[in-house]
Amino acid sequence: MPTLHLKISPPGHHPERCSALAEELTRLTALHLGKHPEVTAVMIDELPAVRWHVGGRAVQAATAFLEISITAGTNTAQQKADFIAAAFDALQQRLGAGGLLEPASYVIVREVPATDWGYGGQTQAARKLSRASAAQSAGSPMARAGRQPPLQPKWSNEA
Repeated sequence: MPTLHLKISPPGHHPERCSALAEELTRLTALHLGKHPEVTAVMIDELPAVRWHVGGRAVQAATAFLEISITAGTNTAQQKADFIAAAFDALQQRLGAGGLLEPASYVIVREVPATDWGYGGQTQAARKLSRASAAQSAGSPMARAGRQPPLQPKWSNEA
């Protein structure tokens, strides 16, 4: 369930550009990080150049700042490096307009503990626990036989 927040300058005032960027970043997130596109959220903010400064000066070239949040420990250092390179290349192609992006254009992969975020009202840690519990139940002899375990009385000390 990654979230990507892209800030770009200068504004393009073209909704198609934002749609194309969102589609490409979603594709790269699936390709390099193995994330599910159906729960990948991309937010794009366009900023005027006068509001973006590098080295104390307003930027002169197209500029991008991409931050993706993913669950900690779900990707290797190489996968993250591959994503950073591919995302920067895609931003360069789509925003550079034949030129180069501002050298201080960034792609940041931020890892968030599974207990600290989620979607649909459930943390990633709770989702993982639910999946593990379902897999364990599916692997039980009763589940393989298509039967449900007997209900425990409310007074039982057994879990």
